[in-house]
Amino acid sequence: MLGDVANVSPRYLCLMARETAAQLRARIDQLEAENAALRSDEPVDAPKAKRRSWGWTLLATVLIVIGALLAPIAVVGTFINLTLTDTDRFVAAYAPLADDPAVQRFVTTEAVAAISEQVDIPALTSDVIDGIIELGTGPIATKALETLKGPAAQGIQSLIESKVGEFVASDAFSTVFSQALRVSHSQLVSVMQGNPDGVVQLGDRGEIGIQLAPIIAEIKTVLVAQGLTFASQIPEIDRTIVVAQSDLIPTVQVAYNLAVIAGFWLTFVALAFLIAGVLVARRRSIALIWAAVALALSMALTLAALGTGSIIFVSTVSPGILPSAVASIIFATVTGSMQASAIAVLVLAIVVAIVGWIAGPFSVPRKLRGLAQSGAAGLRDAAEKRGLTTGRVGEWLYRQKVLLRVAVAVIASVIVLLVRPLTPGLIIWTLVVSVIVLWLLEVLQRPVVTVPAAEEL
Repeated sequence: MLGDVANVSPRYLCLMARETAAQLRARIDQLEAENAALRSDEPVDAPKAKRRSWGWTLLATVLIVIGALLAPIAVVGTFINLTLTDTDRFVAAYAPLADDPAVQRFVTTEAVAAISEQVDIPALTSDVIDGIIELGTGPIATKALETLKGPAAQGIQSLIESKVGEFVASDAFSTVFSQALRVSHSQLVSVMQGNPDGVVQLGDRGEIGIQLAPIIAEIKTVLVAQGLTFASQIPEIDRTIVVAQSDLIPTVQVAYNLAVIAGFWLTFVALAFLIAGVLVARRRSIALIWAAVALALSMALTLAALGTGSIIFVSTVSPGILPSAVASIIFATVTGSMQASAIAVLVLAIVVAIVGWIAGPFSVPRKLRGLAQSGAAGLRDAAEKRGLTTGRVGEWLYRQKVLLRVAVAVIASVIVLLVRPLTPGLIIWTLVVSVIVLWLLEVLQRPVVTVPAAEEL
């Protein structure tokens, strides 16, 4: 064998060594190019984009600011369009008020007051006792009966309050309250739309309330069933509990009608401005982060405005019309959906800002991405050494990695845009699942290695 090697021409050995060195050099260059592409997330031979003028930055800023300013209006408009214009949604949102103790006490007080206005209990009690006296009683009995007029009237009044309170605290009240909400909702829509034929018209002081008629009718039935037959004398009462009084109601009417017109689409208009601002920017990765920050700030201001509005609403509503505790509960119920939406969009904006930073051309995110890719590559190599490989499927995943990443981003965006209600939990879980899917795709893909063919001698 040594003799065969000795007989090889020195020139041939030199050519073989040169060819091997050339192959190694080519392979090293290819690996370095692939590594650079993975670190920058850009094609190896991607041409450098022509830098845009500062005018594009100004345009991007204007578009992003407009989108951020429209976002709070979109939150309110979506709430009005989905809740206040739909009776079923309205009832579902506000029916739980019937279970609140403060609201129950308020309804009980108003119902008893309405009954007392229609039935003079002291006079009724006095007439009954006078009728007994006229039947013939002695002086002592007559005096005793006269003395009982006051306590008897108070006792009947207390009995009515007790029975009304028991009814309002029962499950049956929830059903009646829902019916009252349906009546009140149609009236509220008439008020907001300025319908001249509506059952309830907007008062001079901007009063809006809940219809008591169905509640009183049910209470009347309960009282008669309990043996208080005089309750049958209670006529049909058309009375409304005032739950809001504000000189700004006419302004609210205008805002209501504008929100109904804009409705659900205002959300997409605001989103379109934000996306357009990112697309026209000179540095889109930075513009994406600033757009998310602007959206987060607008939602933070929205939450602050709702908190301030609660204080103003409770302080401006007269306690004689609506107790402060009930006013606070009603305001929290009305704005609860808007507050939840604002918090969800705030979380979404923060998530987008973080994702934009991680995916951006910054040194720290590049190192993080490189670390994740190295970990996935190490896990993949360890599996292949043990005979576990994805084969051609992995090679296909590698070739289609850009398309698959875009697909994951699109699916996550559709979930966030279309699933309702939008909650912070939904946003966070969508992000977590997306990150896990992307990392699994990185592990399962199998980079295609191309080895230069040896030249024929």
